[in-house]
Amino acid sequence: MLDRYWDGVVDRISPEAPVPVLRVTRRFERPGGAANVAANLAGLGAAVSLIALVGDDADGARLGDLMDEAGVGFDRVVDPDWATIAKIRCVARRHQMLRADFETPPPPAMRARLAERFGRALPVHDLVVLSDYAKGALDDCASLVRAARAAGKPVLVDPKGRDASRYAGATLVKPNLAALDAMLGPRANDGDGDDERERLVGALRERFGWRHVLLTQGEGGMTLFDDAGVTHERARVREVHDVTGAGDTVLATLAWRLAEGDDVRRAMRWANVAAGLAVQTFGTAVLAREDLIAAFDDARGQAPQA
Repeated sequence: MLDRYWDGVVDRISPEAPVPVLRVTRRFERPGGAANVAANLAGLGAAVSLIALVGDDADGARLGDLMDEAGVGFDRVVDPDWATIAKIRCVARRHQMLRADFETPPPPAMRARLAERFGRALPVHDLVVLSDYAKGALDDCASLVRAARAAGKPVLVDPKGRDASRYAGATLVKPNLAALDAMLGPRANDGDGDDERERLVGALRERFGWRHVLLTQGEGGMTLFDDAGVTHERARVREVHDVTGAGDTVLATLAWRLAEGDDVRRAMRWANVAAGLAVQTFGTAVLAREDLIAAFDDARGQAPQA
């Protein structure tokens, strides 16, 4: 996706309707969706390839330029009759006033070509990240997960929607509260709170073969569910400016640290620190590797989170 920002000042109400008038003073673009995950991975020093659907249009070309600038190998699956997904955020004083989305479901032929590209890329990569934004590219991603696991590659998933079976066999699934509740269904709000959620997550893990489930909860921190039990990390946030793209930053940091050989708990600690940095930045943004390392070193000198 291409994230476009119209930033400006509101100093009057429209005479045509009771709505604020944004006087745009600055316009800029940033990579969004899976492109933001890839850009963050590259910013952390990982060698990363992005396979994604784009249109043969100006937004697709701009996204390609942004990926080139980020140092991401961009394998574009292009359809001249399909438009690149884009968002416009109208912003004043770092507060979103309105978001406009431009999107249509991709044709099945694009997903088939994405799977072909995926198969060719798989042997020369160490780890797979699936960033699902429910835009259609990963509607039938079960075959991608199976191929990666058969090749011995860990698979990290940021899920969306109720159909958890699409991610069967994934190594780690990273839902937020809304995504987890969608997968769990009405039972998620029944029973005895945390104990019931732990039981239901355990049932999902057993059913779909997930080794780890990492639940992100914003200011509530992160909770890891796996065979070792439940591990919680409190959020490390000083001041929240914008939560846009924070989940992408978490996913990228997890992938980076796991590819570097960390165990999942240490990777979670890195991701928790990264989330705290991400929400202090306006808009979708790429963390600087040195900033994250410094923040992680600082966090290690503080009391353990529990």
